[in-house]
Amino acid sequence: MAKVFGATSTTEDVLSGVNLKGKRILVTGVSAGLGIETARSLAEHGAHVVGAARDLAKAEAATAQVRKDAAANAGGFEIVTLDLGSLKSVRAAADDLLTKGEPFDVIIANAGVMATPFEHTKDGFERQFGTNHLGHFVFVNRIAPLLRAGGRLINLSSGGHRFSNVNLDDPNFERTPYEPYVAYGRSKTANILFAVAFDKRHRERGVRAAAVHPGVIRTELTRYMDPAQFQARLDQIAQQLAAEGKELQWKTVAQGSATSVWAGVVARGEEIGGRYCENCHVSDIVPDDVVLSPVNEGVRGYALDSDSAEALWKKSEELVGESF
Repeated sequence: MAKVFGATSTTEDVLSGVNLKGKRILVTGVSAGLGIETARSLAEHGAHVVGAARDLAKAEAATAQVRKDAAANAGGFEIVTLDLGSLKSVRAAADDLLTKGEPFDVIIANAGVMATPFEHTKDGFERQFGTNHLGHFVFVNRIAPLLRAGGRLINLSSGGHRFSNVNLDDPNFERTPYEPYVAYGRSKTANILFAVAFDKRHRERGVRAAAVHPGVIRTELTRYMDPAQFQARLDQIAQQLAAEGKELQWKTVAQGSATSVWAGVVARGEEIGGRYCENCHVSDIVPDDVVLSPVNEGVRGYALDSDSAEALWKKSEELVGESF
């Protein structure tokens, strides 16, 4: 009988009794928070983890424990440079991995930014859409040939996808007033739609893709947000939840990383393929007219729409000037 996990499950709970020796897993964003814990837990259970990060020095310092746990449990760990805000860096990183030709069993697209001021990537894309979606879109598609049959792609999305559907007519806010959370929502919806389209293209060889929401966690993801505005938003959420007789439940980093690990190496591929997961299970679609608070589960239907996923794929290829 399969174990049942939930919101409070940790990476150790999910991986209890799991031996990942011989598995190669790539995790982006290993310089902080969820990326570090995801890499550490997998390496601790014997996997060889390739971490990717923009700031190599920061990542090296932040992952000392990852290396220790890997060495103590017959796992492995290495870091490659990847700046998702620069397609030149993205393509160089992918080309280096392709040249080495070493396969992967799982790719966990964990890195991202949240609620940034209005800025552009080095290629002129709105920063959140460009980093969270387009950078991963090019990187993952370029190294897709390295995914073994039966492999997985896990995209880190967020309950923040509920803030907004994608806007393919104005992805860079050239005609739309910029709002940080709307931009974040667009990028997180794009992460889900990318998983849907990738899953469709690769499932015949047993490769499945899913998107996951880690939960509400205190990490560096909020570093771009004004502290006063962030606190005001937390207060607003607390008031909303109080009216429902609930309170905001913060997850630990180990709890937040659990769903990525569960979807990547524990859950059945046919269970999670093309789906959105949270709290270590597949989420149900919730109609757009149903108000959801941060403690409610559910995914908006527009984030799993196959036609939207195909339209996003086509638009993404146009934007980056590369077809996959």
